[in-house]
Amino acid sequence: MSRICGIELKSSEAILLVLEDTAGEVAFIDIEPRKIKIGDDESVAAIKSFFDSFVNFVRDNHVDIVVLKKRAKKGQMAGGAVSFKLEALIQLNGLAKVEFVSGQGIAASNKREPFNIPDELNKYQRNAFMTASLHIRQR
Repeated sequence: MSRICGIELKSSEAILLVLEDTAGEVAFIDIEPRKIKIGDDESVAAIKSFFDSFVNFVRDNHVDIVVLKKRAKKGQMAGGAVSFKLEALIQLNGLAKVEFVSGQGIAASNKREPFNIPDELNKYQRNAFMTASLHIRQR
């Protein structure tokens, strides 16, 4: 059994979702919080608070692998500076392995075989769900 946390970074928040993979059977785990937001990204206290909240989330939910949806580093669709700070803090969590999947990979995989998105999933968590699901498919 392994628990995978899919994350989509948007602006100043991390949108979270946990899937549990038990011998090929994948289950959506409805957890709280579903988002972790950073306040003032120039405040050391706010950065530490985000980091501590994320580490506690990983620990409390027994997450083994964190999978982030990649963001463009330059160009029109480039991620914002704050989201790259959040990415670095997530990578430094020290508890779970961190991996990345591309948006193009998610779209291609969904086109070949559509992801079975749970009804109870919030709409804003769809990309995080597909991020974690693609990781499971690629194993």
